[in-house]
Amino acid sequence: MKNLYKIALILTAIFSYGKSFAQVTPKANITGTIIDENKKPADYVTVVLYAAADSSVVKTAFTDPTGIFSFSVNTKGNYFYKASSMGYAAIKSKTLTMGDDQKIDFGTAQLVSTSQNLKEVTVAATVPLIERKMDRTVMNVSNSSTAVGSTALELLQKAPGVNVDQNDNISMQGKQGVMIQIDGKQTYMSNADVATLLKSMQSSEIETIELITNPSAKYDAAGNSGIINIKTKKNKGGGTNGSVNAAFGRGKRFRESAGGNINHRTKSVNLFGNYSYYNNTRVTDLTIDRIANASVGDRYFSQLSTFERKNDGHNYKAGADFFLNKNNTLGVLITGYTGISNEGSVNKTNIGASFTQRDSSVLANNIIRNKYSNISYNLNYKSVLDTAGQEITIDLDYGRYKGNDDADYVSDYFFNNGGLIRPTVITRNITPSLINIKAFKVDYALPLKKQMKLEAGLKSSWVTTDNNLIAERFVNNNWQNNQLLSNQFIYDENVNAAYVNFNKQFKTTSVQLGLRAEQTNSKGNSITTNKVIDRRYLNFFPSVFINQVLDKNNDINLSYSRRIDRPSYDALNPFVYFLDQYTYNQGNPFLNPQYTNNFEFTYLLKKKYSVTLNYSRTTDVITEVLLPDNEKQALYQTNENIATQNAYSLVLNAPVKFVKWWNSNNSLNIFHIGFKAPDLAGQKLDNKSTSFQFKSQHTFNIQPGLSAELMFRYDSPVTFGVMEIGTRYGFDAGFSKSLFNKKASLKLAATDIFNTQINRIKSAFPGLSYSLYGNNDRQYVSLSFTYRFGKNEIKPARNRSTGLEAEQGRMKN
Repeated sequence: MKNLYKIALILTAIFSYGKSFAQVTPKANITGTIIDENKKPADYVTVVLYAAADSSVVKTAFTDPTGIFSFSVNTKGNYFYKASSMGYAAIKSKTLTMGDDQKIDFGTAQLVSTSQNLKEVTVAATVPLIERKMDRTVMNVSNSSTAVGSTALELLQKAPGVNVDQNDNISMQGKQGVMIQIDGKQTYMSNADVATLLKSMQSSEIETIELITNPSAKYDAAGNSGIINIKTKKNKGGGTNGSVNAAFGRGKRFRESAGGNINHRTKSVNLFGNYSYYNNTRVTDLTIDRIANASVGDRYFSQLSTFERKNDGHNYKAGADFFLNKNNTLGVLITGYTGISNEGSVNKTNIGASFTQRDSSVLANNIIRNKYSNISYNLNYKSVLDTAGQEITIDLDYGRYKGNDDADYVSDYFFNNGGLIRPTVITRNITPSLINIKAFKVDYALPLKKQMKLEAGLKSSWVTTDNNLIAERFVNNNWQNNQLLSNQFIYDENVNAAYVNFNKQFKTTSVQLGLRAEQTNSKGNSITTNKVIDRRYLNFFPSVFINQVLDKNNDINLSYSRRIDRPSYDALNPFVYFLDQYTYNQGNPFLNPQYTNNFEFTYLLKKKYSVTLNYSRTTDVITEVLLPDNEKQALYQTNENIATQNAYSLVLNAPVKFVKWWNSNNSLNIFHIGFKAPDLAGQKLDNKSTSFQFKSQHTFNIQPGLSAELMFRYDSPVTFGVMEIGTRYGFDAGFSKSLFNKKASLKLAATDIFNTQINRIKSAFPGLSYSLYGNNDRQYVSLSFTYRFGKNEIKPARNRSTGLEAEQGRMKN
């Protein structure tokens, strides 16, 4: 209640402050009107105002429901505008002069649909797969034929500078600690649960993937290497329209998915919804060879495992935007997914005095059943307080994740001659889990005179996770509780945040200064062992962004931000999960948050070629490690706070147009990472390496309506923490054909054509010797069909801004 009382007081202060400024904000003095091809008002058209002297951007606005756009400008001079809306050709106005009367009226301009004869209008160019914008890189998934049949997790592998390792950990520019957002919203889930969510999302649901390596103070401070925002598809047409799709594929097993979306829009309401179903089976082969030190001499373990996992689930979204009037919009949104997965694995471990001299073996047959469901509710409100651009947005969120895992483990121990060493060991784990999430967020924007802007906001989130592990062993025809492994772990976390951003636009320079404060209260309670870890801390996160336009072809950007990564819920959970007697995973409830200082410099040539230099220093680095358990002669996986990490990166991005029908985008990410720890499991660690990632995507326009795509990626070897990760590379290819007067499309895709994206890992930890080989079933072929129906009057959906500029907003639907 105290937190809510404080929030109410601050909100009152913000509104009062905003109201006082609104009274002195100059009224709009540059106006105009946009109508559509039917001579009706065209709302939500993007209008950009330019200074004619140097073609620099002055301001950006949207037309209101009456088709009118307006700007407040204090400087005399010559101006023109450009207007654009999806489905229409761009409009460029004539140049007008603002003199002593301080007014310009551009009059009325009419949009022309691009569906008309090509002789009458120029059709906009196809959006490239990769786009570089001022503060982010955008991957346009919906335009890619090689994305067919992929999950969101697999798509991230194709994004520039992004990598997904063998345990589904996501890194960007060589660094882990990425915050995943869906439609601009933080997931608040553990790493394992986020991976489950991304595996359930199909490419047919995704519009774009945004990579933000250095976010401003407006974003949550979490995310050492930045934010990945996955924006789902939104049907933006007026009237009633939608699409249906289906995909079928084959890797080692079959995969299939189907779904659709529908949108109904009027002047007063926008109703929308989508649904998708997926069913796939994937097979993973894993080999681990390792040497364990023992008092009787070294022991050699050679483990061969095969995992077959079948996933079956449903994703859904439904919502509405109510346009109360031209300045106020109320929205509701419900999203969720449900799924079932069944995994069977066979793990055989040969043990002996050498890899060729076996004296015993362990055969483990495991069956794991997962049931999970997630549902989230959002209530949002946006109010434009005046014509100068003063606005406020409010979001209320509630989410609930429920999981139930059951696992049966059957282990047999054999002598070399095949005889049983001991009776069969049968165990099982029952692991129910529940996550409740509540969040409140308010953002306020206040344009000031002379091209200045103030942004401020508040956010509070409350997360509770309840995990219960019931471990049992089958003895004398009865299930008996294993008190050494059974445990219940409850984790509560409350984060209260406030931020302020100040933007100033000079003639050719943009400056943004920001400060975010986050106060964290967390409590981890291992009920069975009666261990409680209670933490309370306050942190400040400054940020600075400078953009300098050198001339019309050259821009430079400088930025700095401080960030935090709190331990994920699954990493804090102290539970022990066994693959077999000699391989297990264990959480670490004593993990501390890690802090990162990020510095970035970007040079942009002709608005498309970019060079980015990045340096970051992270303290108390949270890193996944593989360590020896000498007492059990086992190998276990956990997370530890390694002392420091220094990371340097150079990222080059170059779109190339070879000929009229052949376009490509190429990215090269060179990075150097060093880890230092004075004492990690009794050893001193000082590892560093230089590595690179190269991705090249090519699009071929064979003939009207038929295109092909080829993608290549190469990851050089890298030492990351206590692991040496080997080379990985792969080729993807796809074809896309439009049908039925562009109302439908057929796409064929082949992923990892030569089956070369194999995980090869060796130990980089002193005194520990192991090698891992894993094939995660990435080679597959998919065919998809999409059919679009309804009206073709395309109008943008409501823009809910949370980026550096109002027009760089997030789209919650």
